[in-house]
Amino acid sequence: MLITQNTVVSLSYRLATMDDELLEEAEVDTPAEYLHGGYDGIFPKVEEMLEGKGIGTELDVVLEPDDAFGDFDANLLRVEALSEFPAEIEIGQQFEGHTGDGEHLSIFTVTDIADGKVVVDGNHPLAGQRLHLTCRVMDVRAALPEEIAHGHVHGPEGHHDDH
Repeated sequence: MLITQNTVVSLSYRLATMDDELLEEAEVDTPAEYLHGGYDGIFPKVEEMLEGKGIGTELDVVLEPDDAFGDFDANLLRVEALSEFPAEIEIGQQFEGHTGDGEHLSIFTVTDIADGKVVVDGNHPLAGQRLHLTCRVMDVRAALPEEIAHGHVHGPEGHHDDH
């Protein structure tokens, strides 16, 4: 079976920085699955490269920021008064907040606390970085009607997968 719209693709993969720092990995014995066809389960560039391919296909690709987690956006950095946060605020904590346009929700991470101020960053931690992805297609199957309706792969026995 070839990878086309509404197929479930199982991949072993390794995602790393350009300095070869491992970010995420799915081994051959525990592959990751995604629903192919524009469901945002994988980077669009990788999905495009896998279209029409089959089991055994291997990719070795450098993802530019636009192909991965986007460019770093300085507008998503904010300095807020410490008094606006709970007393137990710590660096690394995350919370939802509105972006600069006030309309879109984003996840913000506390990156610094000093002098009565808190610095929060709404960028993905890997924004602005080039990444190296290697992957191998382990399996391809037709998606179940429920998976297509929900826009993601379900786990064994039809349960939702947590990743």
